[in-house]
Amino acid sequence: MEATADEALIPHDDQFVVPPNGNVNEMLNVDHEDNMQGQVEEFLGPQADYNEEEEEKKYYRRKRLGIIKNVVAASIGAMIVYSVYMGLLQMQLILHYDTTYREVKYSNLGLQDIDQKMLMGINVTPIVGLLYTPLLIRFLGTKWMMFLASGIYALFVSTNYWERYYTLVPSAVAIGVAIVPLWASLGNYITRMAQQYYECVNYKEEHVQEQKKLPKGACHCYIIVFQSVFNIIFNLSFVFAEFPMAFVLNNVYLHDNPHILAQVKVCGAKVTGLIPGFNNTVLKKLPSSMLLIKVESVLMGFAFLSMIIFLGLCGAAYRPTEEIDLRSIGWGNIFQLPFKHLRDYRLRLLCPFFIYSGFETLFAISGFTLSYGVCTLGLNKLWLLIVVYGLSASVFSSLSLSLLRLPRWVCLISGAFVHGVLVVVLMAFSPEPNHLKYEGPLLVISVLWGLGTALNKTGVSTLLGMLYAEEKERLDFVYTIYHWWQAIAIFIVYLWYGLPMRAKLSILLVTLLLACCCYWVMERRLAKRVPFRLPRIPRPRHKVKGYRYLEEDNSDESDSERSEEDDGEDEREEDDYDVVQNLDGEERDQEGWYQGANSPRARRRGAEGRGQEDARVNESGGEI
Repeated sequence: MEATADEALIPHDDQFVVPPNGNVNEMLNVDHEDNMQGQVEEFLGPQADYNEEEEEKKYYRRKRLGIIKNVVAASIGAMIVYSVYMGLLQMQLILHYDTTYREVKYSNLGLQDIDQKMLMGINVTPIVGLLYTPLLIRFLGTKWMMFLASGIYALFVSTNYWERYYTLVPSAVAIGVAIVPLWASLGNYITRMAQQYYECVNYKEEHVQEQKKLPKGACHCYIIVFQSVFNIIFNLSFVFAEFPMAFVLNNVYLHDNPHILAQVKVCGAKVTGLIPGFNNTVLKKLPSSMLLIKVESVLMGFAFLSMIIFLGLCGAAYRPTEEIDLRSIGWGNIFQLPFKHLRDYRLRLLCPFFIYSGFETLFAISGFTLSYGVCTLGLNKLWLLIVVYGLSASVFSSLSLSLLRLPRWVCLISGAFVHGVLVVVLMAFSPEPNHLKYEGPLLVISVLWGLGTALNKTGVSTLLGMLYAEEKERLDFVYTIYHWWQAIAIFIVYLWYGLPMRAKLSILLVTLLLACCCYWVMERRLAKRVPFRLPRIPRPRHKVKGYRYLEEDNSDESDSERSEEDDGEDEREEDDYDVVQNLDGEERDQEGWYQGANSPRARRRGAEGRGQEDARVNESGGEI
C-alpha cells in the first residue's frame, strides 16, 4: 500500500508517456492522397506529346488495312474452295467413267448412275435457292454464311473417302443448296468492304459519322478495285483445280490418244452431245487406293484451310447493331423482298446478262474443252486448255480497272463482243480428231474466251455494286437474284448436253444479243432519268430493347396491342412497301419526277409534299 502511495505521489511530468502519432499519420495520408491524385490527373490529362488527330489517322489507317486484308482473304478462301471442288470432281468423273475402274473397285455399286444423280443434285437444287438464301444470310450473317458454305464443300471432299450412294449424293445435294448462298454472300461481302473503305477514308464527313446513306457514286471507285481484285484471285481456281489431273493422272495412268480417240469421227461444230465414240477405257492402269487417299487428304487439308481463312481472317460485313436491324424486319418480309426487288426495271433488264454469265462459264469448261479440245488433242491436254483459260481470265480481270476512267458499259459490251465473235467462229470450226496441229488455234480460243469471261464476270458484279452502292440493306437481295439466275442457266446447260453443238452455240448467241439489247435499254432509261421502283425496307422491330432501343412505353399496354399499332403504322407509312426512286434524288427536277412516276400513289404523295413545301414558303414569306 505504501509503494502504491509513493507511486501516486510521482508527478505527471516525470512519467514516460509515448507521444501520440495520429496527427502526423493524418498529415502523411493527406500528402500521399494529394500525390496520388496528382499522378492520376497527370496520367489522364492531356499529354504534351499526344496528337489526337494523328492517332485518329493511325486508327483509320489500320482499319483500311484490315478491310484490304478482308477482301484478299475472302478471295483466297473462295479460290481454294473452288480449286478443291472442281479438281476433285474432275478426277472423280474421269475415274468413274473408266469401265475397268468401275468393275474392279466398285463392281456392284453402279458408279456411273451415282455420278448422274450427283450431278443432278449439284445442278438442280440451286433452282430453289431464291426461297431460302436471304433467310440464311440474314440469320447467320454474311461472314458465317461463307464459313458454313465452305464447310459444306469440305463435307463433299470427305465423302469421297467412302464412295457410296448414301455419301456422295446427299453431299452433292448439300453443295447445290450452298451454291447460291455462298456466291450471294461473296458479292455482298466485297461490296460492303468497298463501302466500309470509303467510310474509313472519309471518316470526318458528317454523313459518315452519323451513319447516314452514302452520297451517290461515292464508293464506286472502291467497288471497281475490290471486284477486280476478287476476280483476279478467284479465277486462279481454274489453274489450281487442274493440279490433280496434271500431276497425278496425266501421262502415268491415262491411255494414249490413238486408243482413247480410236472411234471418234467428228469434232467441234459437227458434234452431237459431248464426244460421240469416246472410248470407255481411258486408264491404262488403275491408281492405287493409297494414292487416291493421299490426294483426297491433301484436298481435305486445303478445304479446312479455306474454312479457317473465312473464320479467322475475314472480318464482319456489318456492325453488330446493323446485323440486328437487318434481321429484325421480319422473316416474312425477308422472304418476300427478293421477289419484290424484281419490280426494279434495272434488275429485270439485267437478267439476260445474268443467264448468259452462267451459260458461258459452264460452256467454256465443259462444252468447248470436251467437244473441241479433248476430241481433237486428247484427254492428256484437258488440263492445259483449262489452265490457259483460267490464267487468261485472271490476268484480264485487271482490265476492269479501266472503269475508273471509262464508262461502265465498256467492260460488259467489250466482253460480249469478244464472245460474240468467238461463238460465230466456233459455229464454223470443226477440227479433225486426234490432230495436234490444232493445238495453237484452240489455245488462242481459250485465251480469248478467258478474256471475255473476265470482262463479263467482273463487269456484271461491278455494275450491280455501282447501281446499289448506297443501299447496303439491299445488297444480299440483289446478289441473290443475280446468282439465282446464274443457277438457272447452269441447270439449262445441264439439260442441253445431248443437243447438237451448233444448237448450243445458237442459244449462246441469241442470249448474248438479247442481253446486250436489254442492257442498252436499261442505260437509255437511266440516262433519261426514268424512275425505278424499289420496295421499301420495313422498319426494324426489336422485341428486346437494349441500350440502343430504349423507348418510353406505356406500362399498361400489352404486347399484342403494341404490335398491332406498329403494323398499322407500317402499313400506312410504307404504302404497300412501294416507293418510286430516281437515279439521283438530290439533282432531279421535282415536277418532272412526279409527272414521270409510275404509281398514282407516288404522284399523290409528291403533290402533297409539294403543297406542304409551298405552304411553308408562303408562311415564311408572310413573316418576312
